[in-house]
Amino acid sequence: MATNIELIKVLRDRTGAGIMDCKNALTACDNDVDKACDWLREKGIAKQAKKADRIAAEGKVLVHVCEKCGKASIVEVNCETDFVSNSDPFKELVNSCTEIVLKENCATLEDAVKATTSLFTDATVKLGEKLSFRRFEIVEQKGAEKIYSYIHMGGKIGVLLVLAKEDAELGKGLAMHIAANNPKFVHFNDIPTEQIENEKKIQIEACKNDPKLASKPEMALVKIVEGKVNKFFSESVLDEQSYLLEPDKTVAQALKEKGNSVVKFVRYQVGEGIEKRVDDFAAEVAKQAA
Repeated sequence: MATNIELIKVLRDRTGAGIMDCKNALTACDNDVDKACDWLREKGIAKQAKKADRIAAEGKVLVHVCEKCGKASIVEVNCETDFVSNSDPFKELVNSCTEIVLKENCATLEDAVKATTSLFTDATVKLGEKLSFRRFEIVEQKGAEKIYSYIHMGGKIGVLLVLAKEDAELGKGLAMHIAANNPKFVHFNDIPTEQIENEKKIQIEACKNDPKLASKPEMALVKIVEGKVNKFFSESVLDEQSYLLEPDKTVAQALKEKGNSVVKFVRYQVGEGIEKRVDDFAAEVAKQAA
């Protein structure tokens, strides 16, 4: 029996799979659309397994703020190409992830992956790339606190920010600042002791090997090392950075003038820390020709 064209159309609309994939699925499932959907999903899982060695370093960061519950989520989902990251099905996938992790109140990445497995399977069938739910975080505002968010470059960078009290202008400005300047800590006190001690050792050795400092008294060297350590970390501390919208002030000064403070921030940048593959096109062609 020939496969019904209308059934192919229905299945394609429901799954986004290619025409031949839909035809094969319907043939294998005796034209049962529901079973064919499952068949395609199973093939999607098989495809994912074959793609396991690929590098998914593109993607999107999105946020979802729930004004009703006073919580917000930020997620990063990766794919292989920028083309797919800008497609509507991928955008829908990432947006759904931001909503689901919040709705399910996921505590771990394992929880988030489990809650979104079917979405990723369906999306893999549609998009034909390795997709990865890389990370997420949920923040909550308490009392007078207020959550603000910012998405830069269509989802290449995302920021969630919690201020001690509501200030829409300041919240937007600081979220933009964090996106642009990539601080790692809010205050100097937030820097782990082991990181500070390690940097001190580095600077002490650097001073010992600097002929210009050889004649300096020990107390002077202590001050010099302290200054070098502070300078090194100041670029990573939000308080110490020059505020993006008022460069003549530090962020700490801008906050003090507004009588506000930063409770927490989360900044994600797509693919940070992932080693992207560099393809050798000539070698690939030669390999295929061999």
